[in-house]
Amino acid sequence: MDAVRRSIQPSTDDGEELEQIEISVLLEAIYRRYGYDFRDYNYGSIRRRIKHRMSCLNLNTVSALQEMVLHQPRVFQALAADFTISVTEMFRDANFFLAMREQVLPSLKSHPLIRVWHAGCSTGEEVYSMAILLKEAGLYRKCRIYATDINPSSLAQAEKGIYPLHKMQQYTRNYLSSGGKRAFCEYYRVRGHEAIFDRDFKSNMVFAQHNLATDSSFNEFHLIICRNVLIYFNGDLQRRVKQLFYRSLASAGYLALGSKEGIENIKGGEYYEIIDAGNKIYRKKSRN
Repeated sequence: MDAVRRSIQPSTDDGEELEQIEISVLLEAIYRRYGYDFRDYNYGSIRRRIKHRMSCLNLNTVSALQEMVLHQPRVFQALAADFTISVTEMFRDANFFLAMREQVLPSLKSHPLIRVWHAGCSTGEEVYSMAILLKEAGLYRKCRIYATDINPSSLAQAEKGIYPLHKMQQYTRNYLSSGGKRAFCEYYRVRGHEAIFDRDFKSNMVFAQHNLATDSSFNEFHLIICRNVLIYFNGDLQRRVKQLFYRSLASAGYLALGSKEGIENIKGGEYYEIIDAGNKIYRKKSRN
């Protein structure tokens, strides 16, 4: 009897296939129930984060998680936060911000109004970093930064502009390595264990929820920054988002991507010139 029972049990491959089906159904259910589209995110990354949420809830199957997600919005919110979690800091990759200072911002000075889109801004550390660069270049007063993210809780934190004080030591080092010449503490005030960034920055910032997977362009920009977001998308979604960025850029506008991202899969050479290959900074070619 044991031999017969073993013979009809599914193989490991069958189990993996079933799990893929369950994950596909879960993502489709999330899209239909909540309007968030994670269907074209990188499968390996999505699977790991689903498994993490299942472990937190002590669940054995993706289907069990799906039932909770559909009927308990708080569970969905926790899972969505798992999907969109990101690692960020002020002036992260100091060489990138140094390249922005030296190779991009000087060419923006001729514009009467500079529009910048920070796509996938997370909790806002890099948004305030760019604001500081623009201020030091004398450009911030005529600049508008649009900071967007899919995660409303991350956006709320970004809009507050309040960060743990203990991180300021590292952020100061990053700032100086990026070419900063002033005392970094001039840009924030201390309240207990928090660093609260200058309110004047917020006058030229717009924070809004935007889903790169489903939402369209909403303005024409001179600079689009989207760093370390596309790596979580599959190839098809990466191409669609890069096309969205191209349509959203003004002529000779700049696109900045993450260190492991690039323009190769959209015939980039036809549409962009490379400004800094190492820091993944490109400029849109004029189309005749």
